[in-house]
Amino acid sequence: MDKLKMHTPDLTQDNIAKVRDLFPGCVTEAMNETGKVRLAVDFDQLRQELSDHVVEAEAERFRLNWPGKREALLIANNSINKTVRPVRDGSVNFENTRNLFIEGDNLEVLKILQETYLAQVKMIYIDPPYNTGSDFIYKDNFSENSSDFQARSGQRDDEGLRLVANTESNGRFHSNWLSMMYPRLRLARNLLRDDGVIFISIDDSEVHNLRKVCDEIYGEDNFIAEMIWESAGKNDARQIGVNHEYILVYAKNRYVTKREWTIAKVGVEPIMREVARLNKDFGDNYDAASDAMANWYKANKSTPSYAHRRYRYIDKNGLYKEENPTAPGGRKIDLKNPDTGETIKLTKGRGWGFDQTQFDELVRQGRISFISSDSIMLRLYLHETDTATPQSVFYQPTRSASERLSKLLGSSNFDFPKDETTIQTLVEMASEGDDVIMDFFAGSATTAHAVFAQNAADGGNRRFILIQIPEPIKDGEFATIAELSKERIRRAGDKIKRDNADRPNLDVGFRMLKIDASNMKDVYYRPDEVKQGDLLAAVDNIKADRTAEDLLFQVLVDWGVDLTLPIRRETALGKAVFFVDNNALVACFETGVTEDLVKVLAGHQPLRVVFRDNGFISDAVKVNVEQIFTQLSPSTDVKSI
Repeated sequence: MDKLKMHTPDLTQDNIAKVRDLFPGCVTEAMNETGKVRLAVDFDQLRQELSDHVVEAEAERFRLNWPGKREALLIANNSINKTVRPVRDGSVNFENTRNLFIEGDNLEVLKILQETYLAQVKMIYIDPPYNTGSDFIYKDNFSENSSDFQARSGQRDDEGLRLVANTESNGRFHSNWLSMMYPRLRLARNLLRDDGVIFISIDDSEVHNLRKVCDEIYGEDNFIAEMIWESAGKNDARQIGVNHEYILVYAKNRYVTKREWTIAKVGVEPIMREVARLNKDFGDNYDAASDAMANWYKANKSTPSYAHRRYRYIDKNGLYKEENPTAPGGRKIDLKNPDTGETIKLTKGRGWGFDQTQFDELVRQGRISFISSDSIMLRLYLHETDTATPQSVFYQPTRSASERLSKLLGSSNFDFPKDETTIQTLVEMASEGDDVIMDFFAGSATTAHAVFAQNAADGGNRRFILIQIPEPIKDGEFATIAELSKERIRRAGDKIKRDNADRPNLDVGFRMLKIDASNMKDVYYRPDEVKQGDLLAAVDNIKADRTAEDLLFQVLVDWGVDLTLPIRRETALGKAVFFVDNNALVACFETGVTEDLVKVLAGHQPLRVVFRDNGFISDAVKVNVEQIFTQLSPSTDVKSI
């Protein structure tokens, strides 16, 4: 029976395999430092294959380079033996939600998610730590497995967090920041759908470098925009008060991203709610409803809705305004009223915006107002023009975002949170339906709040994946940023649920997972290193403190199964069995598994089934497992751990 590998994919070897498919002569075998033979690329031969002349030396070319870039690429591709463990107590509606909050180092989490969410994410928004010379950034090093070495070298603090201060005295803070971002952006690209898009908030200190890095990773042709996010100015500026940041926008493939991006015009939503109320109150008395609408505008002069006050008439088709259907460059033709046959006079020097056939159809639809026998107006409905193409400049004062977050949480623990209304606009622009939204620098969980709000606004079922390292907060109610993030999601979800009582199925929960070392002992990965004296200790290759549900989630990761699918736990012949999304995966990690139990599980005809390698009551049962499934459920993929 095949065993699951229980570690993240080795992207370097995957890439080498792709090169071998194209250029077999450029891939050879090489021995690594442990004496193990691995595939390797003959880069001299590959350069020659890709050139139309003899290659003698590396030519100069346009690119961004910095000390540590090669190491950053290796870090992106290296495999790690990590897993995610479920935390039911920290979750909201664990059983039914499709949202994920993962606590841990985002680079490690992105590696873990590579197979499960490969090309599944529609939109990524991140607000990475800005390079101010004092921010904490991640220092990544997977070349050593020893936590003792990481502690000695200052890579981990007393609580095991891999954080170092990127101070200006370092002298290489640009390089360190880029080395932190580079592998994360490469892994993030793998997760994007072909029509996916990434939004990255950044300030002046690194926007120039970040754009070059994104050009390299996502492709210069996939650059969409460098948006400006205007906010309050800095009062301590001596020369120019900088009152904006940037949002870089890149597509995975902008030629596949065909959907037109639109956003709702400001102030339209309250108007449409009022129209719905008036329709309910006045029925088909449209004159009375129109008068009431005009009075509503007068009472709301100080709101954004007042800008749309010309839309003040109501008919059976909705709220409309009247426009002159002629223009200087229009058609110089005679139009006849299809109901009376009378000719409608044309103002000198102007022309109609439609021909007779189109005019007849507009009259039939009730879109023409006959002011007099020879004067008409065209009805333009608000619901047909209530969206607009987003512009490259946003204005959202950061102070208002801080005030709303402080009010929501009851205290202020987070400086300069991103404005959830602006992130909601990005979500509205670039996603729809049940699209997956990701934020791997979750911070105060603004993205989760924005997804909740937009789903409530347009009836969508978008899902989010948030990742946040438990970075300590010195003062305040919350011990870490991750704790603040989760509480913000809970309270924002509760508020949006209360405000949208008519949508009882609105998903405002999240399934919490936490990154941890593998559930498997070292013997699982390096059985050839076990000494004879250690054999008794190696009888069970699973760590003693891990639960069956811990094992299940590592199996889900290893098999690339969605981590938010519903999980059902049942008892079969006295053994606990997990059913993931009914029959997507069936798992039994009990010992003493009998042939009768194997037959019961095979009767469910699951797509996948997994057992504990030493969980069978006898070697004979273990040998017969695959044969039983071949007979009763031949399409089932059978594995063990």
